[in-house]
Amino acid sequence: MKKFFSKELTIGFVTVVSLVILYMGINYLKGVNVFKPANHYYVKMPKVNELQISSPVYIDGFKIGVVDAIDFRFDKKDFITVQVNLDKQIKIETGSYFELKSGLTSGAYLDLRLNQYVGTYCSIGDTLNGISTPGMMDKISSDLLPQVETILPRLDSILQGIQLLVNHPALSQSLEQISATTAALANSSQQLNQILAKDVRPILSNLNQTTADLAVFSSNVKQLDLDLTLNKVNSSLENINQLSMQLNNKNNSLGLLLNDRSLYDHLDSTALNASQLLLDLKLNPKRYVHFSVF
Repeated sequence: MKKFFSKELTIGFVTVVSLVILYMGINYLKGVNVFKPANHYYVKMPKVNELQISSPVYIDGFKIGVVDAIDFRFDKKDFITVQVNLDKQIKIETGSYFELKSGLTSGAYLDLRLNQYVGTYCSIGDTLNGISTPGMMDKISSDLLPQVETILPRLDSILQGIQLLVNHPALSQSLEQISATTAALANSSQQLNQILAKDVRPILSNLNQTTADLAVFSSNVKQLDLDLTLNKVNSSLENINQLSMQLNNKNNSLGLLLNDRSLYDHLDSTALNASQLLLDLKLNPKRYVHFSVF
């Protein structure tokens, strides 16, 4: 059977296919879509910082292309030429420019700033101006690092003060006292819980009983005839008042007995005479009693 392809032709075909696949893979890793047509432009940058080949190109946050090449010309050291490949549908107005930016994690990239106030457009292969803004690391090195340098000596003295404070024996003593106080509080809390568990329930039951007794007493008080009781009290007070008036009045025997001075004096003299008589009787019994012995 006759072979249509020789061995050399097969090897050459496989080699060409492999090279094509390798080229497409490399461009794919660079972010270049070889199947999508693109227009190339040149950008004059004063410095490129962290910009690299295959770095993205954005417009209003939307990716429109990549950096295809970076060329440093030794005869013109005032700028660096950067070639960018942009989407074929992008039309760049004259007066537009590229701005070099850098993110904390994304690295450097180009941002296209369109001039929307004109009606003319740049041709493919034209050279546009580019500017570079300070990146985040540049701001950190220029603004933050000097402040950190001034803070470091103070921070060192603060750390030394903290170390002295931590190593001071009074701190350990205070911690031991706090630990002892915490243990005492825990013990007191446990004892309080025991007291509450043992004594509060009987106290509450007694209080409930007292409340019930007060309720019964209140109901009994409500059942009393207070008007009748008050009338009896008033009549009793009136009788006492009349008795007091009669005792103070000299027109009756009891009033005379209590208020007559002469009667008091006679009774006093009578009592005195009776006392003297009893004393004489005790001293001289023969004067009043005679005995006959047979």
